[in-house]
Amino acid sequence: MRGLTEEETKIVFEKLSTYIGRNIKHLIDRPDEEYCFRLQKERVYYLSVALASKAQHADKKLLVHMGTCFGKFTKSMKFRLHVTALDYLAQFAKYKVWVKPSSELSFVYGNNVLKAGLGRITENTPQHQGVVVYSMSDIPLGFGVTARSTQDCRKLPATDVVVFHQADVGEYLREEETLYTGVAVTGESSSDHELIRKKAKKAKKTWGVGQKAARSGKGGKDSSEHSHRNSGKHKRDNAEPDNKKKKRVRNE
Repeated sequence: MRGLTEEETKIVFEKLSTYIGRNIKHLIDRPDEEYCFRLQKERVYYLSVALASKAQHADKKLLVHMGTCFGKFTKSMKFRLHVTALDYLAQFAKYKVWVKPSSELSFVYGNNVLKAGLGRITENTPQHQGVVVYSMSDIPLGFGVTARSTQDCRKLPATDVVVFHQADVGEYLREEETLYTGVAVTGESSSDHELIRKKAKKAKKTWGVGQKAARSGKGGKDSSEHSHRNSGKHKRDNAEPDNKKKKRVRNE
């Protein structure tokens, strides 16, 4: 665990500014307690200075989580915000979008917000602006990026995208094992899980083909055994007339 470098801090703050603007200062200059950002295994955590000092005494290999995970750095040094930062984004969000009850389930399943599901939007919201998505009862559901400005949204057809999906509360269930640490209980990472799922799908497809081939008798071990049994039976059928002839000769 360590503090962020100047370059890392700049990248994180630029990402946060797309959603909360200059309200970033409220994350650092808090009236209750002093807070900071810490980096652990490519993940950025937001926590109090008192908690960070206690976490320094823990073994790095055994330290799993601390404070609130805001996101992670990719291998190309891009910062990706996680849904775990939604509470702070919703608290200081500058631009907001409300979705209709009929579109809430679609959004929490990871889909974009369409014009047909748009309930309200903050006035003068520009295009490609980070927004927090709420239900009509003001419950934060996730966040995304606007595809069009507020003025353009009024002229769009019902099937056009209004907000591009970035994260939603449904990830707490869809990515339950890897959301906080990136590693499942079994030891595989999120990327490993994806590879395992793809291999499982391929295995199911090949298994189905093998079963059909075996049933039709066109290939496989079962079909070869079937043909071997049929050939043996054919030989016995051909041998029966010769045996009958020998019996007749002996009787004569």
